[in-house]
Amino acid sequence: MRSFAAQAFALQMVMLLVLIVAAGTVLVLQTRSNSLADARHRTRSVAESFASAPGTAAALDSRDPTAVLQPRAEEARKRTGVAFVVVYRPDGIRLTHPDTGLIGRHVIGPYRQAARGRSFTEVVAASRGPAVDSVVPVFRTDGSVAGVVDVAITLETVNAMVMDQLPVLLGGVGGALVLATCGAAWASRRLRRQTHGLGHVELTRMYEHHDAVLHSVREGVLVVSGEGRLLLANDEARRLLDLPADAEGRRIDDLGLEPRVAGLLHSGRVASDEVLPAGDRLLIANTRPTDHAGGPAGSVTTLRDTTELRALSGRVEETQERLRLLYDAGARVGTTLDVVRTAEELAEVAVPRFADLVTVELLEPVLRGDEPTDMADMRRAVNLGDSVDPPVFPVGGRVTWLPGTPMAVALESGHAVLESDLATHHWRVRSPETAGRILDHGIRSLIAVPMRARGVLLGLADFWRTDRRDPFEDEDVSLAEELVARAAVSVDNARRYTHAHGVAVSLQRSLLPRGRPEQDALEVAHRYLPAQAGVGGDWFDVIPLPGARVALVVGDVVGHGLHAAATMGRLRTAVLNFSALDLPPDEILVHLDELVARIDQDRSAEAEADPITGATCLYAIYDPAGGCCTVARAGHPGPALVRPDGTVHFPEVPASPPLGLAAGLPVDTTELRLAPESLLVLYTDGLVAERDRDIGTGLALLRDTLAGRPDRSPEETCRAVIDALLPARPSDDVALLVARTRLLDPADVVGWDVPSDSASVARVRAACARQLDAWGLQEVGFDTELMLSELVTNAIRYGSDPIRVRLLRDRATLICEVCDGSSTSPHPRRAALTDEGGRGLFLVAQLARRWGTRYTPHGKVIWTEQPLHGDKEPQLDRDLGDLLLDQWDDEPP
Repeated sequence: MRSFAAQAFALQMVMLLVLIVAAGTVLVLQTRSNSLADARHRTRSVAESFASAPGTAAALDSRDPTAVLQPRAEEARKRTGVAFVVVYRPDGIRLTHPDTGLIGRHVIGPYRQAARGRSFTEVVAASRGPAVDSVVPVFRTDGSVAGVVDVAITLETVNAMVMDQLPVLLGGVGGALVLATCGAAWASRRLRRQTHGLGHVELTRMYEHHDAVLHSVREGVLVVSGEGRLLLANDEARRLLDLPADAEGRRIDDLGLEPRVAGLLHSGRVASDEVLPAGDRLLIANTRPTDHAGGPAGSVTTLRDTTELRALSGRVEETQERLRLLYDAGARVGTTLDVVRTAEELAEVAVPRFADLVTVELLEPVLRGDEPTDMADMRRAVNLGDSVDPPVFPVGGRVTWLPGTPMAVALESGHAVLESDLATHHWRVRSPETAGRILDHGIRSLIAVPMRARGVLLGLADFWRTDRRDPFEDEDVSLAEELVARAAVSVDNARRYTHAHGVAVSLQRSLLPRGRPEQDALEVAHRYLPAQAGVGGDWFDVIPLPGARVALVVGDVVGHGLHAAATMGRLRTAVLNFSALDLPPDEILVHLDELVARIDQDRSAEAEADPITGATCLYAIYDPAGGCCTVARAGHPGPALVRPDGTVHFPEVPASPPLGLAAGLPVDTTELRLAPESLLVLYTDGLVAERDRDIGTGLALLRDTLAGRPDRSPEETCRAVIDALLPARPSDDVALLVARTRLLDPADVVGWDVPSDSASVARVRAACARQLDAWGLQEVGFDTELMLSELVTNAIRYGSDPIRVRLLRDRATLICEVCDGSSTSPHPRRAALTDEGGRGLFLVAQLARRWGTRYTPHGKVIWTEQPLHGDKEPQLDRDLGDLLLDQWDDEPP
């Protein structure tokens, strides 16, 4: 056991001795290694310090570098304890050396790497034995290598250092090891607790990162202690606040800051995006406390310079406002085809966003829609100011600018003229009165821009600013020119449209009836309103017919413009011609349908444009003798009837296809019995149909407008309907015809049935004479008897039963009608000298103002008209008349 214990003890001792020897060996080796590392570090530090010392590079480039560098090198060698400090040129020639005999000789060993700008440290064989050698290049300010510094420590010196330290090292190995171990453990544990577990590498990286961020950001960062001292300020904060170099550590109140900045930093209160002035800068400050997570008392403040940003933002906002103004001008200028309204829209866009007052003058031909001339007079079209009354030239007044004024110069040059300060302009001498009135209104700045389109001058736009805002600048001129250029295109388009519209309106009105024809059957009023977008093909007509009847016509040609107006004129002429034939409404519409279809074919053949695609028409014939109204319509809205009691009725009139599309289909008619004092309202679809209103709503509104007022005259009814149903700018043209019905007095209408016997002619003539005496028309009795005798004789000889005679008297006409059941129409012929007959209709044509034939469903009517007042046609010789009448005097009635 003892031997075993001894062996164990010996073994423990051996092991302890081995450990001690190993530890000592390791310690010696470590000491030697540390000495070598220290030697490397010392030589490298000395070499870098000498190479980067002020004046080293300049000394190398001097005339005698050795004289300058040799004393410095020896002083550095002695102070640092190195073996030598040698400086040589890039080509290897020594400039300094402890052994002066080696100065000027070429060095032995590697140096080219340092000559190319790279430092290195290695163990070399020197003249004094092996040594630790550090070679460092010397750089000029331009980065080139001026020379090389070589610093060395011999290994003999290093070993001596190790041997001197060995006893101490060996003596303190045990205790130092224990103490070092315990101290290292304690220090490491505390350090890790302070650094939250981060090692030195992480700490170094974090410090470098935070330092780089702190001094490279464009925001100033200030850390202030709880006592009001500046602990930290980065480079941007120093620049923004102009802090002194020794600002850190000083009190905030001693730094000479702006009062508001100093107050915020000293208070430590929370601030978010607070605007602070700092000299000529405008800063945005944010402040937060540092003690919210258990940290030291104090605050952190960040500063951001918004001066340049504010200026840039202002320019961006100004540019955006200009773009918005141009966009609004494109959207709001030219919405109508009215010259003056377009100029007003330009002014409305510019005031007050660009100018305080805008005036627009246009050439007189432009206002009329004519082609402008350079020498034409101008008239003020627009005066629009933002609480500024126009000082001169009211709207509609003639404008005359004297030579030398900015406006006259702009017109003469054709370019915009800017006057930033009107008070100093020389035009005050040329036009003192006008200039005085303008300046008295506070106007100080002007841009006058000629309004041109297609190279033609249209007018002048003037933009004025008062002294309440900044005057116009050069960059405002381009904006004003762009605004006026856009408006000029719209004004020119409106001018050309106005010209075409005026031509079309003139054509339209020239083709419509002028005045009211004389007739007693109806009291008529009418309206025609052209569309704002262009004249269409709406028309109306009032046509007196034989037998005191009246035809009422309303029509609409599809489309707008000159062609629609011309087509309307052709259709109206055709209606007048067909009416002269005394055709019924359905036949007239059939003939019109054929005419429109032929017009379409002609246009398609000529390839001028697309076909018209049709027209619409309503044709009504009113007979005052019995109050019967015969109505037919082709694609047209039906009439409205206002009864004498004020109720409104829309009669059912069979609808036929529009004209040009009927393709030979029949047209149906309706007979309406109209009481006296009824109102018959005829209209086109533009009255009841709008873009934002369907025809049903329009008819309901028309009914409400007409109802309950039977006492209104046709003229008053027209006015009320137009005011109630039409907008200010109708999209379609409108024709409106209102007729109040009348009936002939029964005492003014007499008739007799005539037997088919020639002897009855004398009885009819005698009855006619008695009736004319009763009416007091003896002066036309002779002619009437003669004509009536001829017509009745023709009906008996050539017609068929039943035969009837009717006399009608209205205010100015006596009408004779002879009806029979035959459809053959008599016609006058020239009789020979030997003929016994054939002269009757010739006599009728000579005695009557008009005569003709119309057909009925049961035969025909031959009619004559004689004027009752005024000039009369020359009558036949009385003796000749008596001779002619004697041939019908078979027996008295």
